Amino acid sequence: MTNLQALHDNPNTMVMGVLNITEDSFSDGGLWLDPDAAVRHGRDMMAAGADIIDIGAESTRPGAKRVSEADELARITGAVKALMPANPVLSIDTTRASVAAAALEEGAQIINDVSGGTLDAELPHVVADHDCLYIVQHWRGWLAGSKGATPDMDTSVYEHGVLKDVYDEVMHQVDGVLAVGVQPERIVIDPGLGFSKPGIEHNLPLLVGLDTFRASGYPVLIGQSRKRFIGAMLTDAGYQAPAENSAAANDVTAPSGLTLDLEAKDNVTAALSALCAEHGAWAVRVHDVPRSRAAVIAGNIWRAYSK
Repeated sequence: MTNLQALHDNPNTMVMGVLNITEDSFSDGGLWLDPDAAVRHGRDMMAAGADIIDIGAESTRPGAKRVSEADELARITGAVKALMPANPVLSIDTTRASVAAAALEEGAQIINDVSGGTLDAELPHVVADHDCLYIVQHWRGWLAGSKGATPDMDTSVYEHGVLKDVYDEVMHQVDGVLAVGVQPERIVIDPGLGFSKPGIEHNLPLLVGLDTFRASGYPVLIGQSRKRFIGAMLTDAGYQAPAENSAAANDVTAPSGLTLDLEAKDNVTAALSALCAEHGAWAVRVHDVPRSRAAVIAGNIWRAYSK
């Protein structure tokens, strides 16, 4: 059985592997929709060193349509049941109380709520009634801004600066879940990179300000993997794939099965994972576990030697 307090208080940055059982997630939608493929991918990530597997069955990319409750329940509970014999730490990426309750009954240990308790008012109550960790993420609205040319453009104005506003707002969300009985020693916070934050200028201050979030006393999850601001960083820097990989323009896949553009994003993701580990993030949530596993090891060791 997982020691939840030890998991919550782990001094070393962990790797959370993303298992998207969806048709339309922004980078790997459809790849793991088949139940057998989903379970194989979960086990592969565990073998590659993932400390936590985060299972989601509904895309939250701008423009995505909601999955029915029945479909989300079936996908999540099926994956949890199939993975539990391997004794994993399972996180459930959901905003529905019913899905959270069902997954916890099957053995999941973490609820990762990208709405931070704001979309389904019953979800924090479910967490309060179970002994599990609860990831409270900052987000200003369900797919808000997806009608415009720029995703989240109508929720990405931060009057007092993005770091101060996001910190204040996520702590307000934490106050809300504490008020319904969630214990503080079970809470993890997430600044929600990419959620209501479309640009580099919205996301980099949150990464650079990681220590501000850590000063709250709550562990901090960072989900930077393959986010659109990473692509913007590469574009703004004039990054081009090496000449021998010029086929990237034709969407030719790399040996890993990723497009070469995605390969570059995963390299940046891993670099950020190392930096997050150096600065004491609780975990990094990533699609490419092997790259970030190695990067996090380097960051954890760097932090140990800097003391």
